[in-house]
Amino acid sequence: MTVQQSLALDISAASMRPTVMGHHHAVACGHYLASLAAMRVLDAGGNAVDAGVTAAMALAVLQPDIVCFAGVAPTLIYLEREDRVIALAGLGYWPAATDLDRLRAEGDGKSVPEGLLRTVMPAAPATHIEALRRYGTISFEQAATPAMQLAAEGFAVFPFLANNLDSAQDRYRRWPDSAAIFLPGGAPPRRGDLFRQEDLGRSIAGMIEAERGTRGDRDLKLRAAHDFFYRGPIAKAVADYHARNRGFVTLADLAGFEVPVENSIAAGYRGYEVHSCDVWCQGITLLETLKILEGCDLAGLGHNTPDYVHIVAEALNLSFGDREAYVGDPKFVRVPTAALLSDAYAARQRARIDPQRAFGRMPEPGNPEDEKAAPAGADRVHSTTQGKTGTAPDTIYASVMDRYGNAYSATLSDTTFDAPVIPGTGLVMSTRGHQSRLTPGHPAQVAPGKRPRLTPSPALALKDGKPFMCFGTPGGDVQSQSMLQVFLNVTQFGMQVRQAVEAQRFSSASFSQLIRAARLLPGTALHRGRHAERRD
Repeated sequence: MTVQQSLALDISAASMRPTVMGHHHAVACGHYLASLAAMRVLDAGGNAVDAGVTAAMALAVLQPDIVCFAGVAPTLIYLEREDRVIALAGLGYWPAATDLDRLRAEGDGKSVPEGLLRTVMPAAPATHIEALRRYGTISFEQAATPAMQLAAEGFAVFPFLANNLDSAQDRYRRWPDSAAIFLPGGAPPRRGDLFRQEDLGRSIAGMIEAERGTRGDRDLKLRAAHDFFYRGPIAKAVADYHARNRGFVTLADLAGFEVPVENSIAAGYRGYEVHSCDVWCQGITLLETLKILEGCDLAGLGHNTPDYVHIVAEALNLSFGDREAYVGDPKFVRVPTAALLSDAYAARQRARIDPQRAFGRMPEPGNPEDEKAAPAGADRVHSTTQGKTGTAPDTIYASVMDRYGNAYSATLSDTTFDAPVIPGTGLVMSTRGHQSRLTPGHPAQVAPGKRPRLTPSPALALKDGKPFMCFGTPGGDVQSQSMLQVFLNVTQFGMQVRQAVEAQRFSSASFSQLIRAARLLPGTALHRGRHAERRD
């Protein structure tokens, strides 16, 4: 590029950092040490699944404030040899003994209380092992050793971790075993301190030893690592702790847990095919919004102009209204997925957007299966409030593409400050139960064996049938909103990926989870009805 060409660029849109490019393989995730571990796997000949699982487990050690080893791990994988996208349902369900009346009595009656009672089955370890077994090439030991070493030997505390542990210190102090790990010496670690999680390191080492000590083929060895967690010493420690402290989880709950491998759901958008996990997570919100926007000239409106912000935010609000009314665990709730993603329904939803005025609240849900009906009314359970924990600052993302044409996209989550560490394990079991509802008839209502409606929701876009973009982000309800804007920045406005990520974003708070607890993220602005009203 010449100096003259450089000066002609729109400096306001330039990236603050260079766009990293390669032609063999690539990793993008939340911490450089996890990326390094994954790159070593790829450099040694491993595939995207091997590297993705390695990064995911390392992230659970490196960022324990926002993702835990026994948390959630919804995962999408593009398989080059099969030319298809599959999903691993990395989300646990409520224990068999779950008691809704007790959840109401021990909380505020509206939201699932903090502590042991919000535990659902820990899905991440099973997800990673199943991904390796079906689609990977390396052993659990090879994938988990970086995580084990980072836990046992420690790593330097970075500013984001130091700030989060400091902010949550009163919550960690509620449980002695949690405080011992996350407040070493009675205080949160400072930037640059060596942070160790030795019990967690021993738990991971136990899974490695179980695999190493098992005779037989690779499947049997990986099953041994799974069983050490879900049927062996870890499961027994979890069940014993719940029994002593009146929790819901039993050994039978854990022993019966397996991760389903299923088809993704997808929507077409202007030559792209965007995939998400099924409706046990909120990924359909991104897909429905894309369908609504497909008939809009977004490029013609101009990037982040008032008209652009208005139309995108209102499309999101419509999709979130449908999420609230329809979306839940498909094993328990009939979700009209195909209708929600149809061209005809997208056109009807698009027609509900007033270019001169914002909804100013969460819109009533549409009627995806009845083209003649008006928007649904009071017959739908349509909550407009949510507990204060609904927007906990958790979650991280990992993606990999390899030289063989495979792609891995996973959004990993669960915090360690809202439930106790299980003594001796270094593990907090998944607290994702907080995203279930106690409202009778709600599609995300708590039920034994039912999964919460998960916000973490990775995406994977194809173009001409091949992987084009893996994308995901932290941010609770802001995930779909940020992912949408970054995807549009790349596909509609021609930005390079780094530039697309760094561009200013906005988010709506006109729906249930954020109404009571909205918070701005860096580079983010809120869209509310009063801001979007036009006065011509």
